[in-house]
Amino acid sequence: MPNKKQTKTELVGFDDFKRMAVDPKLSRYEKIGFPDSYRAGKEDRIFADILSKLGNLSLSQKRVLDIGPGCSGLPKLIIDLCGEHNHELLLVDSSEMLSLLPDADFIKKIAARYPDCPSLFEAFSGKIDVLICYSVLHYIFVEIGFYGFLDLSLSLLAPGGQMLIGDIPNISKRHRFFSSETGIRFHQAFMKTDDLPQVTFNEINFDQIDDAVIMSIVQRSRSQGFDAYVVPQPDDLPMANRREDIVIVRP
Repeated sequence: MPNKKQTKTELVGFDDFKRMAVDPKLSRYEKIGFPDSYRAGKEDRIFADILSKLGNLSLSQKRVLDIGPGCSGLPKLIIDLCGEHNHELLLVDSSEMLSLLPDADFIKKIAARYPDCPSLFEAFSGKIDVLICYSVLHYIFVEIGFYGFLDLSLSLLAPGGQMLIGDIPNISKRHRFFSSETGIRFHQAFMKTDDLPQVTFNEINFDQIDDAVIMSIVQRSRSQGFDAYVVPQPDDLPMANRREDIVIVRP
């Protein structure tokens, strides 16, 4: 039996986000699962990082898919960019979340729990130039068949298509950080305490993404003919010291 430290992590899921989207007491950041302090005033920097990793966004007349965009300022920055570059933009999320985002002729909203949207795959297999999945993988990991999600997403990429699985919370990276001198100082300053952060290696972390999961994404993508890379976040992003990104490219 698992001990107390090994009990499953409780994450909010798709249905929870549907309820949060229509809760008037929540800020636009709280609706997508973040405290205001983690996202307010920082989304321009996140957007700039996304642009640096997905060069196709800076081209013209591409087809862009955003999985689970939420309702904060970040998807609105992506919408504005797509309008400026004459991209077609597909947004997949709950109808409640999608209703909080602008409408436009170049936007197609798909109300679904990705990848439970067969019509999307029928219409756009091999036709997506940019696929964005940002701050979403840890929910997919718990709720959905993980490799099914990856394989189906890869099937959407056009030749030269780029996929960003961004802002992945990696428990292994977190442990490494908080066992370092830098991480200890960060923890003590943030928590206003002299206590050391609690870090335990070689234990089961239920429902948590770790190095093994990160590397398996890279390996599985490469084995199917895609280039895949683990890439760091810039230091000025809110959780760069414990999150990282994966970029996948169809040659």
